[in-house]
Amino acid sequence: MAGAVRLLALLVLGLAITSSALADPLGDAKAAYQRGDYAAALRLWRELADAGDANAQFWMGAAYDLGRGVATDYAAASVWYRKAADQGQVNAQYNLAHMYEQGHGLPSDYAQPAAASWYRRAADQGYPAAQGNLGILFATGRGVHRDYVQAYKWFALAGATANRDFVAARMTPQQVDEAEQLVRAWQARPEH
Repeated sequence: MAGAVRLLALLVLGLAITSSALADPLGDAKAAYQRGDYAAALRLWRELADAGDANAQFWMGAAYDLGRGVATDYAAASVWYRKAADQGQVNAQYNLAHMYEQGHGLPSDYAQPAAASWYRRAADQGYPAAQGNLGILFATGRGVHRDYVQAYKWFALAGATANRDFVAARMTPQQVDEAEQLVRAWQARPEH
């Protein structure tokens, strides 16, 4: 009898460990989203997002941004993206920057370089699309002072060689050397 009780206890413990290991609400939400069950995804994401989960907040922003399971609402998307971006969620930082740049749900804001600021945060985390967009802002002077050295740096880090070479053709050899030094310094940072 004692052996049966012990076996039952081990089975219950095993089931508890397995079910807790398999419990992944964020993964369940992504799976529901991929199946096209946006209502289920939103239910799961909202609970996590309201509890402060940055990844769920990003996905809530994406749902409103793309109109998946809810009406497209750029203002709501920007609120969710901002919550996640403030926690360092790189995709949210990039999307928030893009929303500022395009004026979706937020004022198009080049005089106050909000787009550049959020692209910079994502670029500093190594996000290539943000690095490329930041390079464009520096090359064109939108939201920041035109700076070919910075443009070159960000294009080089993004792997945007055509854009890097286009900017380099407008630079002095000393500026190119300075930009190359900035690229090497960025790549040598401890987090890389």
